[in-house]
Amino acid sequence: MSGTSLDGIDAAIIETDGEYFVNPGKFLSLPYNPRFRETIRSVLWENGPIENVENQLTLQHAKAVSSLLEKAELQASDVDIIGFHGHTILHDPDKGRTYQIGDGALLAAKTNIDVVCDLRNNDVANGGQGAPLVPLYHLALAKKMDMPLVILNIGGVANITYLNGNELSLVAFDTGPGNALIDDWVNSKLGKAYDQNGAIASSGKVCQQVLNKYLSSKYFEKLPPKSMDRAEFKLSFLGDLSIEDGAATLTALTYESIKRSVCLLPNRPKRWLVTGGGRHNRFLMEKLSLVLKEKVEPVEVVGWMGDAIEAQAFSYLAVRSKKKLPITFPNTTGVRRPLSGGILYPKQV
Repeated sequence: MSGTSLDGIDAAIIETDGEYFVNPGKFLSLPYNPRFRETIRSVLWENGPIENVENQLTLQHAKAVSSLLEKAELQASDVDIIGFHGHTILHDPDKGRTYQIGDGALLAAKTNIDVVCDLRNNDVANGGQGAPLVPLYHLALAKKMDMPLVILNIGGVANITYLNGNELSLVAFDTGPGNALIDDWVNSKLGKAYDQNGAIASSGKVCQQVLNKYLSSKYFEKLPPKSMDRAEFKLSFLGDLSIEDGAATLTALTYESIKRSVCLLPNRPKRWLVTGGGRHNRFLMEKLSLVLKEKVEPVEVVGWMGDAIEAQAFSYLAVRSKKKLPITFPNTTGVRRPLSGGILYPKQV
């Protein structure tokens, strides 16, 4: 998994039947160096030449696979399939487009393991949003837990999964910006990758006028299923705000947009579990708990590996894809009917 935060590659091993048996294994993160992070940023929204960047990205994923196998003391022959998300450089499902760069054939050749990639396009081609894709895996992980409950993923974009027992009761959608805008702001001002523990935001003041401008976006008027591109919201709204006030305002945008999502859930959840990089932001977690008037907990409290979940999910979805099982549903992406997806690239024999 290479997410919208542009921080690097997460790779995970799981054993699964693609249904309700899930046994998570080893995990690692391979950070992008600052230069390659800017290289990816240069092709977002299909800017610039893409082919060379896609090749570099794929080779880095091959390196991640090799490193993970070494860590797990496994050989390529021990692994049945790789779920390869690639990196989203454009997501505009309302216009029938989503674009993840990553060469599945090259990854299969380099790793000598079958690869499933392109897991979003079939959904978009059939009227869906192509996102979020992880809710089905959340359901598999949480099958024995007390429901209804919410899994809140705060990545570059924040998304929510409402679980209440089965596939048909899933509700899932992007709530709005997660970490991406905060990261971009801090990077543009200080050259830092992110606001560690929300220290910068916590020392600033929210500019209510700017926050209201962000919250007036028509995105928040849409009913789920819905998804958004990280480019939907612009840093230019911040004008000449200080680094601290800008970070505070963008952090407020994240937690206020999550708060607004509550009214879109069928019932009040019994529990809020948080995954994604945002759960490491102490200030954001405190503010979330305050505005939601709920206890919000990192997924580690139930024994899950929060940094690994999305990578695990794409392994899980690859198995479902190979078995032709649905990976998206009308209630998660808005697709017309339960639908499988993905393209299989066999290893070289």
